[in-house]
Amino acid sequence: RSANSRPTPVILEPVVFEAERTRIEAVGTARAIRSVTLHAAVAGEVTAVHFKANQAVSPGKVLVELDRRDAELARALAKVQVEDAKRLLNRYERTAGHGAFTLNTIDSARTTLEAARIEEQRAVVALEDRSIKAPFAGFVGITEIEPGNRIEPDTAITTLDDRSKLLVSFEIPELFFEQLTVGDPVSIASWTTRDMPIEGRIVDIGARIDPVSRTFLARAQIPNPNDRLRPGMSFRVSLVLAGPVYPVVPEVAVQWGGDGAYIWAVHDAKARRVGVAIVQRRAGRVLVDAKLEDGISIVVEGVQRMREGQLVTPLDPQAEDDAFLARRRTP
Repeated sequence: RSANSRPTPVILEPVVFEAERTRIEAVGTARAIRSVTLHAAVAGEVTAVHFKANQAVSPGKVLVELDRRDAELARALAKVQVEDAKRLLNRYERTAGHGAFTLNTIDSARTTLEAARIEEQRAVVALEDRSIKAPFAGFVGITEIEPGNRIEPDTAITTLDDRSKLLVSFEIPELFFEQLTVGDPVSIASWTTRDMPIEGRIVDIGARIDPVSRTFLARAQIPNPNDRLRPGMSFRVSLVLAGPVYPVVPEVAVQWGGDGAYIWAVHDAKARRVGVAIVQRRAGRVLVDAKLEDGISIVVEGVQRMREGQLVTPLDPQAEDDAFLARRRTP
């Protein structure tokens, strides 16, 4: 009988499939989750400044007040005009049945009242515009504005940052454009503190590739619960991207020959040599580019005795370990 006709005992392991993982390191820059530069809606003289730099403010807090005298007079005048229009319309309506006034006159009085009410609303808005308020909760920056200054709508009063969360922007090589998706996890660490890395998520992916740098912009969101991080800080960004799916085999199963690496796959109890290309190594296991079907088994022990078409019989790895230990204990 030929050697091939006698089954060779081997230890087998089923092939599993995993995605290639690529670790990317980048430098990112943070900005607040919400950030604005505050301006006045109207020109005017500053009468009061109600904040200090880096002060926490709540939504609607009045930060700066402008001279309100003209606006208050305009509102008072508008209110008087509304009351006057009401009285006139009431007088017309009371005498409408006596033919003293035409329907056109009454309609005109109604229109006058509506116009007066609109002017009153405009006066209220103009008065509110004399107070510059915080649109959301956050921290105000430094200001150069003082009482007595005259400011215009294009005058920058201060900044307001909601830094409860930060957005970290960074660039990634275009090679990974199709692999990155919104929601992917990232690890972000500050260059200036010894804090543990912060876990975040990708929230935005740029729609363009920079033709010069061949990179695209991505943005991750991270929490800032202790308020230790600041907009403008730089961070080390790490993320692992999943690539194509490949078979994963134990490193000991890979053999080398004159034409490169190969493994022994078992089909119908016979060994079959399959050429492989190493894609990635992972702590004793390797991703390989090879024609292997899902669920097929490969030889992980006994590879030295394999020949093409060799009959094999699988051994139980646990039973082999138990037998080895028993032999060691035997005097």
